Amino acid sequence: MSEGYFDGAMPRKVLEYYLAHAASAQWISLSDTLDDDIRVILKTGLKFLGRAAGIWKGSMPDDQHYETVKNAADRIHAADPEIILQACIFEVVYREDVESVPVPAWVFEAFGLPAERRNFSFDACVFPPEAGTWSNMPDISQLETQMWFYYRGVRYIDSGYEAFHMGQIHLYTGHDRGYQAIAKVLDMLRAYGKAHARRHKVIFDAHSHSLVVNGKSLLDYNAMPLTRFPILDRPGEQLVLVREGKSGGGISPEGVYEDALPFLYEYDNWGGRDRWAREHLSYDELAWSQWWGGDQISWFADQPQAARDAFLDYTFKWTAINNPDGFFAFPLMRGLGEGGDGQDHTYKMNNRSDACPDGFSQEDAVAALLAKGYDAYRTLANPSMLDYGGKNESDPETGVQFPEKVVLYGSFQPYVGAVRYDSNSEITRMYYTGNGNYSLSFVMPYAGDYDFAVSTWGTLSACVSTAHPFPFSGTGSLGILSIQHNNTVVKVTFNYMTNEINVVMKS
Repeated sequence: MSEGYFDGAMPRKVLEYYLAHAASAQWISLSDTLDDDIRVILKTGLKFLGRAAGIWKGSMPDDQHYETVKNAADRIHAADPEIILQACIFEVVYREDVESVPVPAWVFEAFGLPAERRNFSFDACVFPPEAGTWSNMPDISQLETQMWFYYRGVRYIDSGYEAFHMGQIHLYTGHDRGYQAIAKVLDMLRAYGKAHARRHKVIFDAHSHSLVVNGKSLLDYNAMPLTRFPILDRPGEQLVLVREGKSGGGISPEGVYEDALPFLYEYDNWGGRDRWAREHLSYDELAWSQWWGGDQISWFADQPQAARDAFLDYTFKWTAINNPDGFFAFPLMRGLGEGGDGQDHTYKMNNRSDACPDGFSQEDAVAALLAKGYDAYRTLANPSMLDYGGKNESDPETGVQFPEKVVLYGSFQPYVGAVRYDSNSEITRMYYTGNGNYSLSFVMPYAGDYDFAVSTWGTLSACVSTAHPFPFSGTGSLGILSIQHNNTVVKVTFNYMTNEINVVMKS
């Protein structure tokens, strides 16, 4: 039986199989290169295609939209029936999209209402003007919005989609005290999926670290864009990633308690390159303006091919070690916004060819990383629970109390998102692993020699290094990390009682 088999239930191991082979495939259902896209999917071994269908602003009549996305789903599933396709229901609605759709009788029936001959109402879906939200943000506490979400979800399920990205869920639930309304809609869609979905199961994510009510998670896994820290002392528009929180725990929709639910990272899009910022901001200002003056995927697409390959490798390793519950949705297809020619453009992973003349030629790099797998680096991962520990714990032999805060510092720090020589940094704070031991793992994007030491209690008053046998004060006597290859995974461990420091590296 395949690792990806499920029917009616999806144990965490199966869910992680799909997330470990995930891609962001935004609007692949509308792709003009779908045959070549399917070739790339099969070559790389992708099994979960996020954002494959959905509307932000409609481009065609609703019935035509669902006919189009179903045809695409049928073609993809004919090539690999195991693939999960994800549809999107976003935090935005437009009057012309909502009010052009008749409310089907089955929607009224699902909500226990008498059927009417009318279209959906935009005004009944959105927040009132005094709420101060976007004028076209849906308010899920409104019954009309619940009906609209349910309608869209059912039609995607009937079109062959088994997963849903629910967008910025904390925005449209602003009036939904206790998340009762969104929980109701998700429960209704789960019930419909159990009866009608391809494999009698649908799963949900949203941009959230946690959405737990009475101990139960409303989502199957959490999802967020990545967070960056710009690098200013290297040529080009360089940046590194930094961890932002963790995925919350709770009882999963499968009924199993999890300390941390799975987490999916992505390169997000929200408008492409900001031409005004790039023309008017200084170098330093631009570095801190979003991702060098644009959204994440447009920054990525704007780098040279070798740099894109290297950043995919870096992101994959960074995910594996910084969040052992985390996975990365490789960009297969993602909108780049409007280019200098006034036309909308799309990033595509495909190798550039006659079949895909606008490909960015990343498929070989992605295939190699997916073949290697996350487990190649998970053994060096930081703890899932972000437990710095050492709180009121002591050495059982001597009674010496262990420090609550231990920091790794040195010239390497800017390349992992921290300030150089900051002995009090939270970014490079070491995790407590028990018995007086501390550890920290990170990815060094650049080869070279970097100095480093351990600061106990987060000060420069009691430091330890591989170059000095006893504790010292100040910034002298630091050890050296010799990084031989770009994107090397480094794990440093430290024992407080013996001052022993060990370094393990994996490229």
